[in-house]
Amino acid sequence: MSFLIRVQIPDRPGVLGSVATALGEIGADILSVDVVERGSGVAIDDMVVELPSGRLPDVLITAAESVEGVEVDAVRPYAGVLDTHRELELVEEIAAEPGHGLQIFAEGVPRIIRSGWAIVFGHRSGGAEQLAASTSAPQEGYLELPWLPLPRATILDGDEPWVPDTWQELGTELAATPIGKPDRVLLAGRPGGPMFRAAELARLAHLAGIVSVVLDG
Repeated sequence: MSFLIRVQIPDRPGVLGSVATALGEIGADILSVDVVERGSGVAIDDMVVELPSGRLPDVLITAAESVEGVEVDAVRPYAGVLDTHRELELVEEIAAEPGHGLQIFAEGVPRIIRSGWAIVFGHRSGGAEQLAASTSAPQEGYLELPWLPLPRATILDGDEPWVPDTWQELGTELAATPIGKPDRVLLAGRPGGPMFRAAELARLAHLAGIVSVVLDG
């Protein structure tokens, strides 16, 4: 089974290699490594690893944190395709079928930023209207979204009253970005974390800006 493990490591030569060695010693096969954020002497990395059947994910935490200075932010099952750099492909897909652009965008975002799901909402006088959603998105019906319209990409508090109980119970981390205009937004959720980082939010906002040009051009 594959898992996504997010680690904070000292940003110096050899540390990532030591983590890889420690994971290898417990039989974990590293499928990909993606640098999420770097600064102040610390790097945040996402690692997709495969564990032999019968091994519990807790061993990943123990192994990674056996390296001095390493902290594990989160571990969660991961069944996504390793498409961390497919923004251009997604934009091309939307350009080819702009009439289905919002749906293509909603389906593509979880694969790019490794979220669990994504939903596109529009803001109307009566409240929020769901315009598109990934196949993995929760079915909540009507939602009150007090932060709509949204002027800029934002990491949202998953404990706010508007957040459905089921999302809170799963510890869902949330981020949203306008798609070209404040009354059309994409909401991304990560059940169980890890939290969205500033670099991920910037990446999502940049992608949404490009998509809006394609859709509205």
